[in-house]
Amino acid sequence: MKVMIVLLVPLLVSFVSAQTFRWGPCPTPKVQPNFELSKYLGKWYEIERLPASFERGKCIEANYKLNPDKTIQVLNAQTYKGKVEGAEGTAVVTDMREPAKLGVRFSYFSPYAPYWVLSTDYNVALVYSCTDVLRLFHVDFAWILARTRTLPAETVSKAKETFSRENIDVSKMCPTDQRRCDVPDIFAP
Repeated sequence: MKVMIVLLVPLLVSFVSAQTFRWGPCPTPKVQPNFELSKYLGKWYEIERLPASFERGKCIEANYKLNPDKTIQVLNAQTYKGKVEGAEGTAVVTDMREPAKLGVRFSYFSPYAPYWVLSTDYNVALVYSCTDVLRLFHVDFAWILARTRTLPAETVSKAKETFSRENIDVSKMCPTDQRRCDVPDIFAP
C-alpha cells in the first residue's frame, strides 16, 4: 500500500499543480448563518481567488439564477486571450438545514463539488471549496466575490482575515483583473 501511495502522490501533485493543495484533510469552516439564497442570486464579480486551472483570464464573473426545479443555474464568464469564454453549471443546496452549503457541477457526469458561502452581506461574499485527495492532502479553492468589479483594499484584507480565522490559507490568493471589461452576455438566446 505504501508503494502505491508513493507512486500516486507525484501523479496527483502534477494533476493539481495549477491548484492550491495542502497536506492533510480539508478544514471545516463555519458557513453563513441564516443564508438567504434569494438575496445571493444575480451577478457577482471575482475580486480575488486561490489559483485554479479553470480560471486563467480576466473580467471573471458569475451569475446565479433559480431554475423552475429549484436548482440554481450557474453561468461563469471570463475573458482569456481576448476572447470571452463561458461555462454553464448547476448548483443545489445540499442540506436544507445549512443552505449556505451548496454543491456545484459543470458536467452532468461529475459529482457536485462543495461551494460553501462562509460569509456574505449580499454585496461581498467569501466562498470556499475543498476536496480531500486520499485523505493525504486537499485541494482548496477560495473566492472573494462582490457585486462591483472592485473593492477597497481594507475590505479585501478583512475578507482574508475571515478565511484565516477558519484555518483556510489564503497566502497564495491573487487578484482578478477587472479592468477594461466589456464582457457581453454570451448566454443570451
